[in-house]
Amino acid sequence: MSLTTKNIAIMASGSGTNAQAIMDACENKEINGIVKIIISNNSKAYVLTRGERKGIKTLVEQDFIKMEELLKSLDIDLIVLAGYLKILPLEFIRSFENKIINIHPSLLPAFCGKDYYGQRVHKAAIDRGVKYSGATTHFVNEIPDGGPIIFQKVVEVKEDDDFESLGKRILEQEHPLLVKTLKYFCEDRLKVEGLKVSLKEEKCER
Repeated sequence: MSLTTKNIAIMASGSGTNAQAIMDACENKEINGIVKIIISNNSKAYVLTRGERKGIKTLVEQDFIKMEELLKSLDIDLIVLAGYLKILPLEFIRSFENKIINIHPSLLPAFCGKDYYGQRVHKAAIDRGVKYSGATTHFVNEIPDGGPIIFQKVVEVKEDDDFESLGKRILEQEHPLLVKTLKYFCEDRLKVEGLKVSLKEEKCER
């Protein structure tokens, strides 16, 4: 008995390189999922163009009630925040409990919360003088960047790094980390208990 293919929605605000990695991995069957829609709060976001080129439905929307209704009508199994720069309302999060995954450009719980996004995270890491940073995938809960951690990837901070060079190297690691996370989710292999995520045995071959 094969696994049911998961319906995925991507929410993004910018260029969409992580979204591109997801779309490519679904197309290549690395992820047992299909991207049904890309939603952005930014009408100029290049992620919309990436989606259109793949023939995927795109939408510019900021009303979370409308978004929730649409996502439920599309039978969305997973929402991926791929550089989405808005805080989700509590009601929205509760409607999709343990079905929203975010990627954050630090080793959580370091450099996180509502004021830490994009280059601000890397600037904070450089200013603090940390020796290692990285990326984290996690389920979304009511605390910004505070949900159960799924996977992390460590990136060494070099002595001559600035926020741009560090950010570039971390972004390179974000793509495979996010694909790995979605692969496990779409194979029903992530088990959430409180703030801990454990991995289940693989059920079957596809």
